[in-house]
Amino acid sequence: RCGADRGIVRMNRTSGNPGEILVGLDIGTTKVSALVGEVSDEGELHVIGVGSHPSLGMKKGVVIDIESTVLSIQRAIEEAERQIGHKIHSVYAGIAGTHIKSMNSSGWVSVRDGEVKRIDIDRVIDSAQGGVSIPSDEHILHVESQEYTISSQTGIREPLGMSGNRLEAKVHVVTCAMDAKQNIEKCIKRCGLELRGLVLGQLASSEAVLAADERELGVCLVDIGGGTTDIAIFTQGALQCTGVIPVAGDQVTSDISVALRTPPHSADELKIKHASALQELVEADAVIQVPSVGERAPREMFLQNLAEVVGLRYEELFGLVQQQLEKSQMDGLLTAGIVMTGGSSMMPGAVELAEAVLNESVRIGKPQNVKGRADIIGNPAYSTGVGLLLYGLKALERNEEGRQPGQPIEKTGFLHRAKGFFRDHM
Repeated sequence: RCGADRGIVRMNRTSGNPGEILVGLDIGTTKVSALVGEVSDEGELHVIGVGSHPSLGMKKGVVIDIESTVLSIQRAIEEAERQIGHKIHSVYAGIAGTHIKSMNSSGWVSVRDGEVKRIDIDRVIDSAQGGVSIPSDEHILHVESQEYTISSQTGIREPLGMSGNRLEAKVHVVTCAMDAKQNIEKCIKRCGLELRGLVLGQLASSEAVLAADERELGVCLVDIGGGTTDIAIFTQGALQCTGVIPVAGDQVTSDISVALRTPPHSADELKIKHASALQELVEADAVIQVPSVGERAPREMFLQNLAEVVGLRYEELFGLVQQQLEKSQMDGLLTAGIVMTGGSSMMPGAVELAEAVLNESVRIGKPQNVKGRADIIGNPAYSTGVGLLLYGLKALERNEEGRQPGQPIEKTGFLHRAKGFFRDHM
C-alpha cells in the first residue's frame, strides 16, 4: 500500500502551519527542473520553489552520461532547496524517449459477490495487463483504464459498487526500456533522493494543461521538448494512445547551426531571440548578426533565412504528428483539436503552421490547476514539472485505495512466476 508519506516531504512552514510538500523532477534533454509544490489545507497546490540547471548527460530523453546527469540533478535540487529553505528527500520524476512503447489490451473476471469491489477492479486490470506480452528487457510503466463493461452494460467509467457477474476492462499499457528506467533511478539515488514515482512525460504534462472537456471530446497533446516530441491522445475522458517522435528543439538548434554555419550555443541564442516558424511573420528586409565558427568575423544575414530553416523543421515535425494520428486512427476524433506544450511549442508561428499542416484547431497549453509562481504557471516549458506535482497530489489523495493512479499491478504470486518461467523457457 502507498503510505501516508508516499512521494511527499513533510515540513512545517515558517508560518507554523504544517503543509504537504511534493517535488516534481523533470530530467529533460536540455534542462533539469525541480519544482516544489505545497498542498494547502484546502487541497490546493501552490508552487513555492523551482530549481533549474542545464541538462549535461541526456540525449533524446535517455541518460548517456550518469555523472553529468547526477551533477545536473544535484544543481537543480540545490537551487530549489535554497528557495524553500529545507532539504528535499523524495521526488516524482518524469521519463521519456523513443524506448517508450504502448498498446491497448483488455481482460475480464467474474465478480465474486455480484457487486463490484475494489479487489475486483484490481483483478480485472491485472487480467488486462496480463494479456500483453512484455519482453524481459521492458518494464510496465503505466496501466491506464479506458472503460469497463459489467455484464452487457458498456462504457462504464467507475464500476465500483455496481451490480453484475462479469467485469471487463479495456486499458492502455505503457512500457519503457528496463535499462533506461534503471539509469534514471540510479542517477536519482546517487543524488541521495528517494524516487516515489516514475511518470511518463506526456502523461504528466496532460495533468497540467488539458481541461476535462477536452479529454472528453477528444484531444491530442503534443509536448515539444528539447529531445523528443511526446504525444498523448484522449477521447471519452480516457487515454487512448501515446507516441514519441525523435524530433524536437535540439534538432532545430542543430539545423540552425549547420545552415547558418554558427556554433551550437550561438544557434540556440538565435533560435530563442529571433527565430520564427513562419516567414510571413518576419520583415523581408530584417537582418541579424550571425556569429561565425572559429575566429571568423560575424556576418549579417536576412532574418528570412533563419525563419526558412526553422519553418522546414517544424513543418516536418507536424507532418510526423499527422502520421502518428493516422496510424492511431484517431485523427477524425479530435473534436477539441491539438494542445501544444513544452518549451519548443512557444516558437512564434508554430501554432499557425500546426493548424495548416494538421488541419485542426491548435492552442498552447500552459500549466493550470496550481497556484503560486506566475513565471512557472504561465510557462509551457514547465508543464511536465507541474504535471508531476499534480500526479503526486492525485496519488496522495488516493493512497487509501492501495495504488497510485495508473500504477501497474505488481505480480509476485506463484502463478505469475510460473507463467514467467514457461514464457522464458519454452
